[in-house]
Amino acid sequence: MDNNERLRLLEAIRNRHSVRRYNANPITTDVAALLQSKIDQLNRTGNLHMQLVTDEPKGFGGIFAYGKFFGVRNYVVIAGKKDATFDERVGYYGEQLVLYAQTLGLNTCWAGLSYRKVPGTYTLAAGEQISCYIAIGYGETQGVAHRIRAAADVSNAGPDTPQWFLDGVNAALLAPTAINQQKFRFEYIAPKTASDKAKVMAQKGFSIIGYTKIDLGIAKCHFEIAAGTDNFEWMVSTT
Repeated sequence: MDNNERLRLLEAIRNRHSVRRYNANPITTDVAALLQSKIDQLNRTGNLHMQLVTDEPKGFGGIFAYGKFFGVRNYVVIAGKKDATFDERVGYYGEQLVLYAQTLGLNTCWAGLSYRKVPGTYTLAAGEQISCYIAIGYGETQGVAHRIRAAADVSNAGPDTPQWFLDGVNAALLAPTAINQQKFRFEYIAPKTASDKAKVMAQKGFSIIGYTKIDLGIAKCHFEIAAGTDNFEWMVSTT
């Protein structure tokens, strides 16, 4: 990405908060087309089947709508074929869509349980399953910031780690996670020689709530934007 796009996404990371209450302003045809174009791109890159649903009130309606969702008429269904990387890809590419929506002036909220599958609003190819939904639209407010953990709680950031690593960790701490659990950790691994790149290991923690692989993908998306992918390579974790 170029520097202007990076700056826009960093602003989106800082300003974006989960929003559960939406007003009646519709997503216009032009904005929907921009979202669909981004979804098409992310589906190709991430091997997912995200689907935009507009002007449909039932997906987040009813007595089982946990989390006080109100007025949701637009949402994204995230589906795909389950494999070892599926959940992390859902988080990583889904959050790219969330941040893009923020740059368009839209509000969003990840939803793991509080949605209703409405027949006819999505399609599934053979072997595909739904992972989660993202509510999207114009919020009654812009949401509020929540308490976050310190960089030292989720990383080995310190005097001997570069600034880009701390920037990445701080951006990851602004990532939405299930009930704000922030069960992830980033480890800086210094290069062995001058010609080597630094490495970063990102690991999920344990949670009885679940969703830690999706949360890790979301956090890695934020980390990359702030740290800059030219500065490091991901080290594959075995956990």
